[in-house]
Amino acid sequence: MPNPKPNDPLHGVTLKAMLTHVVDQHGWPWLAKQIEIRCFLFDPSINSSLKFLRQTPWARTKVEGLYLWTVSHTGRNR
Repeated sequence: MPNPKPNDPLHGVTLKAMLTHVVDQHGWPWLAKQIEIRCFLFDPSINSSLKFLRQTPWARTKVEGLYLWTVSHTGRNR
């Protein structure tokens, strides 16, 4: 059985892992500036954010993009 997306950098990475990585690297205030949504702005938590992101495809896509950007820039300028 062929692998449908062998070059997908998000393959095997959970949404929780992505969000946790971005928050650990940059913090909630930075994330709220990048994506202005209530779950990042007011009393942010991983669980409330995951609930929203799982129901909102456009927001999930933005978090995935920030995760990819963060991973590609980890170690640079630090």
